[in-house]
Amino acid sequence: MEYFKQVYDEVPGWVQKMHDYSPVVLDHYTAIRGEIMQDGSLTRKEKDVLIATMNAARLYPRSMLYHTKGAIDFGSTIPEIVEYFLVAYLYGGNEALKVSLEALAYALELKGVQVAQPAKDPKTVEELFDTMITWLGNEDTTFLKESLSVIQGGDETKIEEKLMSNGQVSTRLKHLSMVGNYTTQLRGAEAAAWMEKARKAGASEADLADVGYICILTAGIPSWFELSDSLKITER
Repeated sequence: MEYFKQVYDEVPGWVQKMHDYSPVVLDHYTAIRGEIMQDGSLTRKEKDVLIATMNAARLYPRSMLYHTKGAIDFGSTIPEIVEYFLVAYLYGGNEALKVSLEALAYALELKGVQVAQPAKDPKTVEELFDTMITWLGNEDTTFLKESLSVIQGGDETKIEEKLMSNGQVSTRLKHLSMVGNYTTQLRGAEAAAWMEKARKAGASEADLADVGYICILTAGIPSWFELSDSLKITER
C-alpha cells in the first residue's frame, strides 16, 4: 500500500478494494507494475507520458490523469506533453484533444499554474488549439501554432508528417505513442503498420516491447497479444 501512496500521494479506492478482497492479487499487480514502470529501454518519464496520452487517445481520462501526474513528477515539460497530445489528436481527432485539455490543465496545476476555463466549451480544432496556446502562456507554442496551420490546410499527409515530426518530442517517441494508441484499442493490424514506421524512425524492438508492457497496465493482457504478434523474436 505504501507503494501506491508514493505513486499517487494517497491510496486510490480501487487499490484499497483490491487489497480488501485479495491482498495476494494486489501483491502480484504491484510487482508487475513496479517492474514495468522502471527505467528500461524507455525511461519512467517516457512510460508515464505515453500511458497518459494513449488514454487521451482512447478517451479514458481516469488513467490519463493518474499518469499525467507521473509524467510531471518524472520530468516531462508542458510543451512535451502537448506534443504527445497532438499524436492523440492524430489518432482520435477533436474528441481526443478535448479530453487532453483535462490533463493539460492538471499538468499546469501541478506546475503551480492555475488556468481559466474558456467561456465557451471548445469544440472546433481552432478553439481547442487556441485554448492550449492561451494556457501555455510564456511556454514555447511554436509547434502548436505551426501544427494548427497545417491542420487548417486539410492535407492529411502533411498533417501526419507535421504532427509526427521532431519537436520537443522526437519522431521516434511519437511513433511509439501511435503504436500504443492502436495497441490499447486491440487494433493489431494497424499497430503492426505503425510498428514498422516506428522502426524506420529509430525505434528498437526493446522500445516496442516496452510499449507493449505499458499497454498491459492500461488495457490488459489482450493488448500484449496484439502487439507481440508483430514483435520480432530476439536471437539468443
